[in-house]
Order: sequence, then C-alpha cells, then structure tokens
Amino acid sequence: MPSRIPLRRFAVRPWAEQEPTWRDAKPALIEAALKRAQARPSGNWYVVGASREVVADKPFGRTVAGREVVLWRGSAGTLKAGGGSCPHLGAPLCDGAVHRGRLVCRWHGLALGEKKFGAWTPLPAHDDGVLVWVRLDEVGGEEPLPEPVLPVRPPSGSIDAVATLVGRCEPEDVVANRLDPWHGAWFHPYSFANLRVLATPTEQDDRFLVEVTFKVARRVGVPVVATFTCPEPRTIVMHIVEGEGEGSVVETHATPLAPAPDGSARTAVVEATIAHSSRRGFGLARPAAPVIRPLMRWAAARLWRDDLAYAERRYALRSTGRWPD
Repeated sequence: MPSRIPLRRFAVRPWAEQEPTWRDAKPALIEAALKRAQARPSGNWYVVGASREVVADKPFGRTVAGREVVLWRGSAGTLKAGGGSCPHLGAPLCDGAVHRGRLVCRWHGLALGEKKFGAWTPLPAHDDGVLVWVRLDEVGGEEPLPEPVLPVRPPSGSIDAVATLVGRCEPEDVVANRLDPWHGAWFHPYSFANLRVLATPTEQDDRFLVEVTFKVARRVGVPVVATFTCPEPRTIVMHIVEGEGEGSVVETHATPLAPAPDGSARTAVVEATIAHSSRRGFGLARPAAPVIRPLMRWAAARLWRDDLAYAERRYALRSTGRWPD
C-alpha cells in the first residue's frame, strides 16, 4: 500500500519554450489508429448519459443519431427504453411521467411499457452501473450485440462522475482528439506537464503509452503512466497503469445527436471518470463522493471546452474539404 503523498516538484519551462511535439504527432499514425477503432464492432450500442440521471419518478430523453429516445426505470428499478415520440399524437415522452414502472404520456395518459404499441417500439437498453446505453439497430446497421463493449473498470469502491458536453462535430472528431496525446501539455498547460509518448499504436499492440504529470499547482504535480485504447468505434479509454490512482479509468464516449439547424453535425461527449486508489485515505473519502463528483465533472468539462474546439475545428476542415493531406 502506498505510504507517501505522491506529489512531485518539477521544473517549469515557459509555454513557448516547451519541446515541440508536432514532428511526433504524425497525421498518418493518428488516422491509422482512428480507422482501426472505427472498424471495431459496437453492436449498435450508444451511450445516452449517466446511470444516476435516469431516476425512478421521471423519464430521461435524448436524441441519438437523429432519433428521439426515452429511458425510464421499471417497477424493479430496471432500465427501460423506447422511442421518444408518443404513437398517439407525437407528444414528447421525455416530458411524461413514470407510474408503477410504466411510461405515461402527459397529453392523454397513454401508458407504455415493454410491449410494442402501434408505431412505438421498446428498445434494448443497458445500465452498466455508471452509464446507460440504448441499442439502435436501424441506425448502427451492424450485427447486434446483447450488451455494449465495455472496457475494464476498477473494482467496487471507486468514485465515478459523468460529465456531458455537446459540440458541432462527429464522433470520429472526438475520438481523433484523444488519439493525439501530443497536444496535451501545449493545449492544456494548466493541467499537464512533462508529457512523453512512450509507445504508439500498431496493429499488434493498438494502444498509446503516455507518461505525464497532472498539475496540482504551478510546480507541483502527480506523475503517472497511462494507456489509451479504443474498445469500440465511439469510445476511447485512458487507464492509469502506474503511479497514483493506478487502475483508475477515464472513458470518453461520443454519441451522435440531431444535426444543428444549419445542418452541421452535433455530438455529445459523455465522459465517465472512475477514480480508484489503494490508499487508506481514499476509502475514507468515499462517503464524501457527492461532494467530490462535482469537482470531477468540473475538471472534465474544463478540458473538454478546449478539446471540443479541437474536434470542432477538425470537423469544420473535413466538411469543407480543407483537412490537411
């Protein structure tokens, strides 16, 4: 069990005097890793949001790839899902209510459950304890899988938090951002220092291995080694494999939404941070999870405000034929 606080002092170079990383961030390498990720099966599963967002007494709605979906809890607390438009007169079912495990439309009281009703159809849904998923076979067009493709997560007793942001881009732009670890200390100097990419993906070992210091103060941080992998086309996962928080995971999921009014693509970034530590103090902190989670969400949102600008820029260049060859 670790016995010392893992904070380290490190030298700080002026931002413009950092070692340039553009030579290492080869576009062909990033593109090849992206194409391998896109070729993996998803089983037509899409992340909708956090598990704790779907509560017992009201439905939760989202538009996924242009299709309205609604999720709610059945009488035993199990996750249910279906189309988001009432088959009677098209009311938004996300504005309805849940009564005795059934979804009730607030316009005329039509109650829907586990059976098809007219044009309305229940959808396969999955609650993994952190995130909720819905399967849309006609959207994904792949061979369906009974459950989503999930990465390895830390054991029970971890603290999880989920942040959701929306940008004008496609899921591939979100994944491509994370497949470029070289931008970390340049684009996020408030969070990262001393970033080194130790290994890059190949067809035989399709992962990044990165050494980085997470900044706590200007000259103080926590050094770790992390891997980045893509278990399916719309997900990229960071595992801390060495250093403080070993076993912790950050899952970044990209879910296509409905297009913007001007026709541009919109994507939700749903990022789940699952923190774990073998330190005794971490166990004592778990009861304070409701206080810690907002801080974890804030940290994720801070990074993604920058990274969505990256993803949106990539999409804007691709969609207008200006992406560098």
